[in-house]
Amino acid sequence: MDKDIVALDTVVSLEKVEKAAKNLKGVINKTPLLQNHWLSQLYDARVYLKREDLQVVRSYKIRGAYNKMSNLPQQEEREIVCSSAGNHAQGVAYACQLLGLKGYIFMPAKTPAQKVSKVRGFGKGWVEVVLTGDTYDDTFKAAKEFSDSRGSTFVPPFDDIAIVEGQATVGLEILESANFQIDYLFMPIGGGGLAAGVSSVFKQLSPNTKLVGVQPQGAPSMYNSLKAQKRLALDTIDSFVDGAAVKSPGELTFGICRELLDDVVLVPEGQICVDILKMYNEEGVVLEPAGTLSISVLKYYADKIKGKNVVCVISGSNNDITRMEDIKERAMQHQGLKHYFMITFSQTPGALRTFMNRVLGPDDDIIHFQYIKKNNKEKGPVFIGIEVKQSQDVELIKARMTEEGFAYEYLNGKQDFLNMFL
Repeated sequence: MDKDIVALDTVVSLEKVEKAAKNLKGVINKTPLLQNHWLSQLYDARVYLKREDLQVVRSYKIRGAYNKMSNLPQQEEREIVCSSAGNHAQGVAYACQLLGLKGYIFMPAKTPAQKVSKVRGFGKGWVEVVLTGDTYDDTFKAAKEFSDSRGSTFVPPFDDIAIVEGQATVGLEILESANFQIDYLFMPIGGGGLAAGVSSVFKQLSPNTKLVGVQPQGAPSMYNSLKAQKRLALDTIDSFVDGAAVKSPGELTFGICRELLDDVVLVPEGQICVDILKMYNEEGVVLEPAGTLSISVLKYYADKIKGKNVVCVISGSNNDITRMEDIKERAMQHQGLKHYFMITFSQTPGALRTFMNRVLGPDDDIIHFQYIKKNNKEKGPVFIGIEVKQSQDVELIKARMTEEGFAYEYLNGKQDFLNMFL
């Protein structure tokens, strides 16, 4: 994308962003921009993290929510409605408490309990949580219908100019804190509010910075839309990265991102899980999946960022501890250390012994073993999970199964099927 041809009407007003920053003073934390020495050494670059995980609601979303709600005309200050997978909900709830506004917070039915509890905590009696819908977009539709039927004020999570101006204050703070030229800026993208706002600020104050958005591979709404040069809606999404799992980008945010972003990169959910665990183990930092996107993308930009000044926006840390087993599972599958098979065993004495002695290596462990209903008296399918020490070891297992006459189906990557057994 050629930044020299960007139209001025696609850039959020810097004056409005500065006004939003003043409006937010005393409401939000001015989060630090900190160099991360581990990541810097790993990628041979100077990597700085904008720590919005240290924000008052543990994400940047309070910025846009409060900026929007505090500037409502008096006749609209009656009842607030929003839809959110979590972080926007917390921002709206906290703003309701601060401004004394009644709020109805619609969240997907599968929202982690930790996020629901936090929303209620930040709202302190001013909000009511409504759990409905399988995805954010389903929840959005329900919330909008509820809001329209009651004449309430709907506070969208990203596709609103006041929301974008509030999120843009993240960009102002980064540039105020940095006493160096920023070569690359990486930002997570769900609906695009953060990327649209921060990119607008950088376009005007740091035009030479490369602006890169990051989306999860299972929810590539902005990526697909930019590639097609028009807004597209995904038929299905992987909701694992719940803070960025959006079927379609906003109209306003898509227009801005189309003009200002230099690139949008997709990152596998498995890699995100690997980096969540690494950040916790290496740095003692707890991040949510969406908050890890801008770190995970560094692996795919490793050659370009060598020797450069890099800023990653860490968007949030609202992660439910009950998800850690799933995160570990996805991480190990992504690293090639856990593998699942449906294997057909002959119903003869010694078949299992043959598998154990001749197929598995000395360092391979069976972590899951489940007989499935037999097809016939001679053969029986078994669901088996195997943990290996080196990712390449699975190829040896496959080869030995073929040599020993075991028919099998490899199941990694077939998550819907695995969910039936795990």
